Amino acid sequence: MTKDENLEKKSVEHNDSDNKAVSDSGPDPSAPITRKGVLTSFLTGKPMEIPEQDIKVRMEHEKDGLPVSGLREISVLLSCRHENIVHLREVVVGRSLESIFLAMEYCEQDLASLLDNMQAPFSESQVKCIVLQVLKGLRYLHHNFIVHRDLKVSNLLMTDKGCVKIADFGLARWFGLPLRPMTPRVVTLWYRAPELLLQAKTQTTSIDMWAAGCILGELLGHRPLLPGRSEIAQLELIVDLLGTPSEAIWPEFNSLPALQNFTLKQQPYNNLKQRFPWLSAAGLRLLNFLFMYDPKKRATAEECLQSSYFKEAPLPCDPKLMPTFPQHRNMKKTASQKESREQEPTVTDQTNNLPAISDLVRSLAIVITRIYYLKYCLFIHLFIYFSLDHWLKRDAWNKEKLAISRKN
Repeated sequence: MTKDENLEKKSVEHNDSDNKAVSDSGPDPSAPITRKGVLTSFLTGKPMEIPEQDIKVRMEHEKDGLPVSGLREISVLLSCRHENIVHLREVVVGRSLESIFLAMEYCEQDLASLLDNMQAPFSESQVKCIVLQVLKGLRYLHHNFIVHRDLKVSNLLMTDKGCVKIADFGLARWFGLPLRPMTPRVVTLWYRAPELLLQAKTQTTSIDMWAAGCILGELLGHRPLLPGRSEIAQLELIVDLLGTPSEAIWPEFNSLPALQNFTLKQQPYNNLKQRFPWLSAAGLRLLNFLFMYDPKKRATAEECLQSSYFKEAPLPCDPKLMPTFPQHRNMKKTASQKESREQEPTVTDQTNNLPAISDLVRSLAIVITRIYYLKYCLFIHLFIYFSLDHWLKRDAWNKEKLAISRKN
């Protein structure tokens, strides 16, 4: 059985009816897209462009030291080396440990600002190019046991060479077996998987894959796919689009904690085909596979990269052939954009999870090692400088003394 047949079989098992018109409940889809800015994580200082085209971010107002989420972000970024992951060039310490700078590579655009300001939407070929790069970044993260937990268009950066990079690792976590409980209130609401909305205790890489499906749908449809204003409204939008889940397609469904408090409405139809009537069968299979209710059956990044959707016409364009755009990241937002962005549900790691000691120790070790390495290098440079200066002065004095003795 081929990979596509496998995907199709899973999609059919998941949704066995073919569809009625999609519900228009929720906010007006023509309203401006609501998102937050780029590179907003644990850091409280303002990003600045510097001549080397890096970004330096400073944190100097944290009274209780570096937040746990900050340590996680630094340690994750230092461990990642991939063209589709934003590169942390250096961690720099100022005169005291309260002044910490992160020097990151500079990316000219973030995808959210682009979508808000583009005159014409991305073509399907360009959408495939973007999504392929996101999937490659996710494959790298997941193979290295990292789950991002806050994937959305405003956390995707783009260079003028068309290279897409995943950014903002403030909620990222390492994972392993057995899975340990994590807070369910992660991932911005519009991109949050149903198991998180229903308060599942454990999380896997599948929550990133659901968010990737939301991003693909947003790029194809030119508007947010599931723009809920509350967790209940978000669940209703998901049910309107994909139908009501059950034990038959999601074996652990009835045991989810949130279902003890309310009942989902009954809606038996999958409406993806009605939402994207022009999309090819391979594209619909990929979306269905990304939107599997059961996290264990949901597509992995590796499986998505093998999808025939990326091998059929129109083929993904070369990143170098992606169009360039005026920079929007530092431009003033219009009043409507500003108002709509303020309405987007934001996310914090509410439990702070008292993370595993191993995570915290690893993070602290990396940061402290960097700090002492920088201080050691500074000491060596100063030692060499003063030694050389002393030697030169002594040599000059000896020459002067020799010249005087010869005259006498």
